[in-house]
Amino acid sequence: MATEKANPFSIAQRQLDEAAALLALQPALHALLREPVRELTVNFPVKMDDGSVKIFKGYRVQYNDARGPTKGGLRFHPDETIDTVRALAAWMTWKCAVLDLPLGGAKGGVTCNPKSLSPFELERVARGYIRAVYRMLGEETDIPAPDVYTTPQVMAWMMDEYSVLRGHNVPGVITGKPLPLGGSAGREDATARGGVCCVREAANILGLNLKGATAAVQGFGNAGRFAHRLGAELLGLKVVAVSDSKGGIYNEDGLDVEAVQDHKRKTGSVVNFPEADNISSDAPLFLDVEVLFPAALENVISARNAENVKANIVAELANGPTTPEADHILYEKGIYVIPDFLCNAGGVTVSYFELVQNAYNYYWPLEMVYERLDNRMTAAFHTVHNMAVQRNVHNRLAAYLVAVAKVAEAVSLRGWV
Repeated sequence: MATEKANPFSIAQRQLDEAAALLALQPALHALLREPVRELTVNFPVKMDDGSVKIFKGYRVQYNDARGPTKGGLRFHPDETIDTVRALAAWMTWKCAVLDLPLGGAKGGVTCNPKSLSPFELERVARGYIRAVYRMLGEETDIPAPDVYTTPQVMAWMMDEYSVLRGHNVPGVITGKPLPLGGSAGREDATARGGVCCVREAANILGLNLKGATAAVQGFGNAGRFAHRLGAELLGLKVVAVSDSKGGIYNEDGLDVEAVQDHKRKTGSVVNFPEADNISSDAPLFLDVEVLFPAALENVISARNAENVKANIVAELANGPTTPEADHILYEKGIYVIPDFLCNAGGVTVSYFELVQNAYNYYWPLEMVYERLDNRMTAAFHTVHNMAVQRNVHNRLAAYLVAVAKVAEAVSLRGWV
């Protein structure tokens, strides 16, 4: 998928700077919030199936822990860099704050292509990473979770390796685990479900009837496919286009999520789905639909193409899909953007629920998880929307104003600056 070549951490810092100016943060406080409080880069060996040894590079960034233990996913991606991880850790900090979770933000990753690894190699990479960074982790310190190309099974291996190193079972050190190992009900679709809650609230504000309204999904991974399913089931959306890294498909009469998922499972891509026309990976971004779900990678909507976006609502399930320049273009066009660290915060919210359940070893029924997630997302959405109206700014800047003010308050109360 075409993305603008921009340093993601520079973008995150520029977004913070705009909020800091409106909040009139004192210089030292602003400077502290522009950088991670700590970060680690590791190189660790892994024995491959053919007997050779390969060295992998991994990262863990704890951006800010003023509001509580840091929380954030682990990505296995061939293009992983320290600046990507820094940016994602920053956005996790603001995400936890905008949802009013008692957590700070972190992120981690390994530069690798998991699609080229056997299951045994994948397990050895997961365990090797934990051995390299485990001193930074802990249920009261820093709690990882799944992210791009990591799964509940990878989390299970990591939790087990950490427990071996500690000498006792520590389920709360990792969230997004399988249910038999202390995972939470409702985690699998939490990111998309939270985003769909936000779309519902945005439509109510805009007076938009979503029953039968058209939608497009760019990125058909976990968040994208659940956005397709839940958008149809809960909101009545008609999803007419979806895409993945190999291409996309379009059918003006709508796409059946089960059939598309089955096709991708069999072929490895949504491309050549028999009941649709093939389109490019980026094409869903520019279709004339009521709701657009960017659910792939960062910087896909930029100054170069933002004028071509036609959706009424852009619900950012991906991290950083819109550049700062594009934000202003979309705002001027009257497009209602639900920013990433609000829209996709359902995942970390249910991860927080999992952390709470692990702490007292009592687990909630699925309906309770869904209800509490909906309540959290709805409250956060309206806090951000009200800030946008009050300050007459676009929604991402409003979300930053809400989140940065909370983190800045915690930093000040601790006496750090």
